[in-house]
Amino acid sequence: MHFTKQASLTQHMRIHTGEKPFTCPQCGKSFRVKQHLEVHIRIHTGEKPFNCSLCGKSFTAKQSLKIHIRIHTGEKPFTCPQCEMSFSQQEYLKRHIRTHTGEKPFTCSQCGNSFRVKRSLESHMRTHTGERPFTCPQCGKSFTVKQKLENHMRIHSGVRPFSCPQCEMSFSQQEYLKCHIRTHSGEKPFTCSQCGNSFRVKRSLESHMRTHTGERPFTCPQCGKSFTVKQKLENHMRIHSGVRPFSCPQCGKRFTVKQSLDSHMTIHTGEKMFTCPQCGKSFAAKRNLVSHMRIHTGEKPFVCPQCGKSFAMKNNLGRHMKIHIGAKPFTCSECGKSFAVKYGLEIHMRIHTGEKPFVCPQCGKSFAMKNNLGRHMKIHTGAKPFICPDCGKSYTLSQSLERHMSIHTGEKLFTCPQCAKCFTRHGHLKCHMTIHTEKKPFQQSGGISSSACVQHSSE
Repeated sequence: MHFTKQASLTQHMRIHTGEKPFTCPQCGKSFRVKQHLEVHIRIHTGEKPFNCSLCGKSFTAKQSLKIHIRIHTGEKPFTCPQCEMSFSQQEYLKRHIRTHTGEKPFTCSQCGNSFRVKRSLESHMRTHTGERPFTCPQCGKSFTVKQKLENHMRIHSGVRPFSCPQCEMSFSQQEYLKCHIRTHSGEKPFTCSQCGNSFRVKRSLESHMRTHTGERPFTCPQCGKSFTVKQKLENHMRIHSGVRPFSCPQCGKRFTVKQSLDSHMTIHTGEKMFTCPQCGKSFAAKRNLVSHMRIHTGEKPFVCPQCGKSFAMKNNLGRHMKIHIGAKPFTCSECGKSFAVKYGLEIHMRIHTGEKPFVCPQCGKSFAMKNNLGRHMKIHTGAKPFICPDCGKSYTLSQSLERHMSIHTGEKLFTCPQCAKCFTRHGHLKCHMTIHTEKKPFQQSGGISSSACVQHSSE
C-alpha cells in the first residue's frame, strides 16, 4: 500500500516537472507513466487484447473498451451544467462546454483561425501543408480527415445508415440527415446579417455571403474563370476534361452536372413539378419557372453594357452581345447565311428541309418553332394574359401588347435604315421601303393595296 501511494505521488510530481522517463523504442514518444507506454506500444504491435462481448470490436486499452460499451448501454454519465445535454465521454463534455463559453483554445500559427477541438486544428493545418493522408483504396481520392474518408467509402458500399423518421429517406452521413429533416420542419437557422435571407445549411450561407463580398475563391487553373462555390468549379472543370459522369438510363445521353440529368429525365417522364401561380403553366425545371415569372413581373435583370438593352434571360443577353461584336460563326451549308447562335441556324435549316416538328394537338397545324406553336395554342384556349395597363385591352402575345402600347406612348419603334423615318408598325415600315426599292409587292387584288402603302408612308 505504501509503495502504491509512493508511485502515485511520483507520477503526480512529473506533471509539475514535465519529466517523461518512459520512451517508446520505435517512435521515440515519451510518457510519464509506464502503463501508458505499454498501451502505446500496442499501436506498433497491433495487439488489441480488450474485446467487446456485444459486437466483437477490439481495443488496445481497457479504458477504451469501457467507453465503447456505453454505445451499447446508452450510458451518458457526463452532463452539461448549462443545458443538461449528456455525453458518454468527459472529453466530449469539455468540447461541448466551449460552445457556451465561446472558448477556442487551439489557434493556427499561419492564419490565426481558432478551434474548439485540437483535432480540428490538426485537420485545418493540412489546408496549409496540402497533406491528404487518408486515401480511398477503390478510387484513389484522398482526404485531410479520416472521417471524410469513412463517409466517402459509403459511396462505393452504398451504405446509408441514417434514416429520416418522417419519410424514410436514408443518407450516408448524419449531417445530410440533419439538413434533410429541416425540409420537414421548415427550420432555416443560418441567417444572412446583410439581407436577412435564411438557409438550412451553414455552407449555403457561406456561399451566399460571397454575393455581398464579391469573393470568388475557387479559380479554374486552365481558363482562369472564378466561382463562389467549390462544387461549381468542379462542374466547370469537366468542360475542359470532357468528363460526363451522369448518364440517362433511358437514352444514354450524358451530362457534366447531375441537375442537368434530372432536368433531362423529365423529357422521358413528362413530369412538370413547377407551376406558375399566375397563369398555371407548368415547367420541368425550377429555373424555367423563375425565367417565366419575369413575363408577369416585367423584370429584365440582364442589361447589355454597350447599348443598355435589357433581357429577362441571361442566354438572350449572350446572344444579343454577338450583335455588337458581329460574330456569326454558324453558317448554313445550303445558302451561306450566317447566324450568331447555333439554335438560329437549326431553325433556319427547317426552311430548306421543310421540317415542322411542333404539331398542335387540337387542329394538327404544324410549326417550325416551338414558340410559334405556343402562340398558336392560345387561339384554342382563348388565353390573353398580356393586359394593357392604360386601357385594359388584352392580347395573346407580349409582342402584340408592346406594339399596342406605342399608341399610348407615341413611340415609333421601326426606323427606315435609308431615310431614318419612323413607324409604329413593322408592316408600315415594309410598305415604306418600297419607295426606296421601287418594288410594289402588294397589288390592289392582294392583302394591301399600293395606295395603302403610300398612306402608311405619310405617317
